[in-house]
Amino acid sequence: MQETLFHIVGRSNWAAAQALGYYEPDGFDAEGFIHLSLKHQILRPANLLYTGRDDLMLLVIDHAKLTAEVIFEPGSHGEAEHFPHLYGRMNLDAVEGVIDFPGEPDGSFVLPEALG
Repeated sequence: MQETLFHIVGRSNWAAAQALGYYEPDGFDAEGFIHLSLKHQILRPANLLYTGRDDLMLLVIDHAKLTAEVIFEPGSHGEAEHFPHLYGRMNLDAVEGVIDFPGEPDGSFVLPEALG
């Protein structure tokens, strides 16, 4: 069974992806993959990398619809847990939804109510 995947993205980056017809984040050429998360992993990168940002959204991604390969590998910040990495551009038809992901008043993140 392939689980739903998530990706944290800035509003302007998502708008650019829609204009291009695919999503490829800044730094993709250097890293060679797109960082994704399972639901229980979302808050780790959010609070580690995006504290204080108020322009973020969560892409809700159907793993089965992705055309590039997903490989579960150790996290990029010393985590022992394996995170999904997408090795290629993200095809937009794999994105099933987009959820606002604002930070809390102190700049930290909690899971949006829309995720249950």
